[in-house]
Amino acid sequence: MRPIQAELLDGGALYREVVLGKLAHARESVWIATANVKAMYVERSGRFVPLLEVLDGLAARGVALRLLHAELPSRPFREEFDRRARLVKGGLELKVCPRVHFKTVLVDGAWAYLGSANLTGAGLGAKGEHARNFELGFVTEDFDVIDRVTAFYESVWSGASCRGCRLREVCPDPILPAGASRTVKGAPGGVQLGKARRLVRRGAKSSR
Repeated sequence: MRPIQAELLDGGALYREVVLGKLAHARESVWIATANVKAMYVERSGRFVPLLEVLDGLAARGVALRLLHAELPSRPFREEFDRRARLVKGGLELKVCPRVHFKTVLVDGAWAYLGSANLTGAGLGAKGEHARNFELGFVTEDFDVIDRVTAFYESVWSGASCRGCRLREVCPDPILPAGASRTVKGAPGGVQLGKARRLVRRGAKSSR
């Protein structure tokens, strides 16, 4: 076992370090993986604003944004997303995979959060200490950890496991369609939230 330098965080410290300290100040890229996605608010200039407003500002500065998630985002999140043309047009790339359960935030390829908190108000959001979930996670700048997390994220994002996946029948939009070759790294794609479908078996009516 190789020792690494990392900081263990819990509760509101996760929100302050991961979201306010790092994500909001990204210069090149932010890659997020989460099981659940809900509308969440963050502090900005003395007021609370949707996280999507922060991401929209990052996209305007040319920061590459990815969001990998397992479930259809909440209705408030989708409605807020649809109001932001820059994100809808590709400023925020989204891909859905029902097997995603890991939670990570990778910033600029040089810093990583790994832990239990989802991209929700009670997870990584600004909910108060007496209302938020009990969460644990660690942050690190360890090169090896970041390389391994990045490689794992990229393998899911590019559809490396799609061919043999046994959940294709309940996947709303397979990253790698049947018969297609593996996605080339950096290629455009992803689910547009305005057109996302619930996780239903093929043949059943989609619920929008």
